[in-house]
Amino acid sequence: SATASLSPAAAAAANDVSTISSLDELQVDENNRVSSHYILYPEGCNYYPSQAFVPSLFKAHAVKGAAQDVLFSDLPPESSIENCPAVCVERGVQQHLAGAVLPHRYYTPEQKAAGRLRNQDYEMWFGNACSKVEVCLLNYYDRENPLVVYWLKTDGSRVYQFDLSWGEQSTVCINSYIGHTFEVTTKNSDETLGKVPVEFNLILPFGESPPSDHTHSRNFTREIQTSLRHEWIRQDRIKRTFSPLGFAKGRLPDDVFASLSALYYNNQNNICLEEWGGKGVFVNWWETEVAFLQIPWRIKELHQERLKDMVSAWSGVEVEETVMYGFRQYQEGARLLTHVDRHTTHAVSLIVNIAQGGLEEPWPVEVYDHGGRLHEVVMEPGDVVYYESAKNLHGRNRPLKGKNGYYVNLFTHYRPVAEGDNWWSNMDAIPRSPPVVEAKGDCHLDLKLQKLEEQLGHVQCDDKRLGANVSPEMAKAYNANDLMAWWQYTSPDNEQ
Repeated sequence: SATASLSPAAAAAANDVSTISSLDELQVDENNRVSSHYILYPEGCNYYPSQAFVPSLFKAHAVKGAAQDVLFSDLPPESSIENCPAVCVERGVQQHLAGAVLPHRYYTPEQKAAGRLRNQDYEMWFGNACSKVEVCLLNYYDRENPLVVYWLKTDGSRVYQFDLSWGEQSTVCINSYIGHTFEVTTKNSDETLGKVPVEFNLILPFGESPPSDHTHSRNFTREIQTSLRHEWIRQDRIKRTFSPLGFAKGRLPDDVFASLSALYYNNQNNICLEEWGGKGVFVNWWETEVAFLQIPWRIKELHQERLKDMVSAWSGVEVEETVMYGFRQYQEGARLLTHVDRHTTHAVSLIVNIAQGGLEEPWPVEVYDHGGRLHEVVMEPGDVVYYESAKNLHGRNRPLKGKNGYYVNLFTHYRPVAEGDNWWSNMDAIPRSPPVVEAKGDCHLDLKLQKLEEQLGHVQCDDKRLGANVSPEMAKAYNANDLMAWWQYTSPDNEQ
């Protein structure tokens, strides 16, 4: 039988499967996040359990009614309900997004298979799509000596995996499976620093991350002024454009957002201070902590194709991915200096808001359009902002406000495919829409709107091409001095 070779616990779980009619019946934690991994399949289908099914970490349900409609109504005809598909929902997704599942997490048999063949097919899918995860480990414990990582067998014996050197750049990510356990020890004394149970895609540091950079004998005002002059020269170098304004607001597909949001949520307590040594003053790390959470390589690859297609559609050109950074978490007081990105690789980019909370007022991203006009775009979790990041100056000069406030973004960057580092010099490429340099008429703001949250998104312009995000300050930058003036104007020191 299908349960004959399973452990007693797994076999018992396979024979005790209830039916649910709504995804609201999935168990959630205090934050309305799904609290277990789930295997779901249409009522009336046989449940094929897996050797990789861990009863303490996975739950299984047959589904009917609304739950079945949400999960399986959009499958192609060859993978109909009669062929008994299945889906795995990962732990940590928001309850209202539990039905938004990445395609590879569906088991969609194209024809009715039976017996041993179907069991093998299902077993392979479950192992790869549901149970297989990545484990990323960082050493902030010992600069001089690597840590040692072992995999623990079920009998408790250790199997050596790798040495783990110090720092973010030495992070090691490996494939593993839910239910496995690792042990991390010191190199010299074999002292156990921790046992690591694998319950989801995991990013875990050992030790305490150091301060972002040194502050000794530094004049940050002078560094900021110098940086802004340099950024003005850099942005003026790029003449090629892709869009009317140089940016636009959009939205992630629900399944992509659900997955990325769950990754951050499951690892939010493992976040480290970001290493800023030699990276400049583009984030005010000397005034407020800026944290960072890496994204495992397999997950990057999984999402990049979808994100790349979105950027290609927006920019009007086929693009290739150059880099995806991890999750950067900002907190109270955070400010981002106006800048442009690396011109060889960051032609068009995405900002993705993953999470935010505790804000006293919106924390907009600021983008200067092709005519130098300042726009301020408010984002909610799951929103994206497309932007021409090597050409259009951008930042967040207004400080993040909120005693326990936090704001988490993902950044990913692209350039036209097959054009390489010199994409920016290809002036023969005609943009799908010409840049809006000169605008017609004026912009207006109702004087009754006094608070920033009331003003953002409510500037009305005669020239509708300017869109809905013109800054309430209706500022325009003509040179680097204007950028410095904006940094000073938005300083918390200027608030009454």
